Amino acid sequence: MRTVELLCSAELDAAVRTAWERLAATGLPSLARNTHPTNRPHLTLAAVDEFPPGAEDRLAALFDSALPLPARVDRVAVLDGSAPLVWLVRPTPGLLALHGAVWDVLADAPGPRPWHLPGRWVPHLSLALRFRDADRRRARAVVGGERPSGDFVAARSYDGDTRSVGPFTPAAR
Repeated sequence: MRTVELLCSAELDAAVRTAWERLAATGLPSLARNTHPTNRPHLTLAAVDEFPPGAEDRLAALFDSALPLPARVDRVAVLDGSAPLVWLVRPTPGLLALHGAVWDVLADAPGPRPWHLPGRWVPHLSLALRFRDADRRRARAVVGGERPSGDFVAARSYDGDTRSVGPFTPAAR
């Protein structure tokens, strides 16, 4: 699997990491417990089995012109009742346009994950995985009132086969 992800500015990254730590400190599930070196706050735009030829160069050019992009964080939610605890990100016109442009590049990619497709995508920053809906109230008490701000400043791709990440930059092409 290959992903297309947006990375947070320093202030937004710090706010998400602080929320992770606060959740962990109260005994709730948290991504603070994920110690893999690729674990960092991000917004996933797309996930596919593999990139079509030329996609990485086209995505790098796209991100060169589209970033930075303001991030507007909204409320805490549990997706699908028993799944990730997230901070929803408001789908601004700029973010939706970038998401659509990414999927234009990936139109021929095999194995698109349907939950990232235009029309089904819920933009979010993950706070915890395998979160129970029953714990939502406690989580809201810990991080729910915050509305951190910042920007999406860079893009990367996660490679599920190698468990590594790489940037979409001219140096990566």
